[in-house]
Amino acid sequence: MTSAGLIPSLEPALRALYERHRERARAIDWAYHDYLPLDELRADPQALPTLSTATNLAVETALLTEVNLPWFTTGLSSVFKGALSPLRAFIQDWTAEEDQHALLLESYLLLSNNGDHRERARLRKLVVWQGWQPPVEDHFQAIAYTAIQELATRAFYLRVAQQCRHEDPRLARALNRIAKDETLHYAFYRDAVKAHLHAEPNYVAPLANVMLGFAMPGAEMPEYVRRSAILAREGIYGPDHFYSMVVDHLWREWDIDGLSPQSGEAREQQRRLIAHRDRLARIAARYAARAKTKEQAPGAQDD
Repeated sequence: MTSAGLIPSLEPALRALYERHRERARAIDWAYHDYLPLDELRADPQALPTLSTATNLAVETALLTEVNLPWFTTGLSSVFKGALSPLRAFIQDWTAEEDQHALLLESYLLLSNNGDHRERARLRKLVVWQGWQPPVEDHFQAIAYTAIQELATRAFYLRVAQQCRHEDPRLARALNRIAKDETLHYAFYRDAVKAHLHAEPNYVAPLANVMLGFAMPGAEMPEYVRRSAILAREGIYGPDHFYSMVVDHLWREWDIDGLSPQSGEAREQQRRLIAHRDRLARIAARYAARAKTKEQAPGAQDD
């Protein structure tokens, strides 16, 4: 492996992935104002529903992650300095596409008069003030981290959209639309990682470093642990969803069990990664069992 963590001969393959992304993004181009309930508000300012506490918390948590886009761009641009050109170019597309997400979420909460606007503004300012530093050491770890992060973000939006589809179908539509962007971003990084693992299975070693220590980029926001616990308890997004919609999905995409690394370090890291996945599966099973018990409890409401 190169000191930069990437295989130079893969640049044409990465360029093809980048061009594929640009094609797909052009085909689903959108503007955030199209997903705001402007017509409903003009007809009746009281038309929009008040979100449940859990749904509002989920949307606010997503917003407080998305508003750090300037720091994400700065951090990733720094990490990818000197990287293969398609990766550097992708950061510019990614930034432009992600820019609408916080605008849509914040505008929606403001227009629908959900949550404490003053407190949310305070937290927004604090989160941006805190900034963000990429938790990676090289270019390959950066693409691995962003693949996991984009898929986890997509999963989160899809779960929140499902949660609020009866509370506010317009909001569910907006969240599903943001998830489409995350899907395209994930696909680029997923296949970039896959190309490296296929060319050199020893890349499972730096991949393990990322997966074993993975944390979402919003994990430094105020009361993140409490927020995550509430969302897990409410069945919106927890370890069971992270495992089934992210870890298990990537495991199959990257065929981690089927990799045949040659170096002893890489084989050991692969074993550690397999043990880590088994542990996450056990945790996920416990959460799924609790959710099922809660659904079957007397007085539980069906959707």
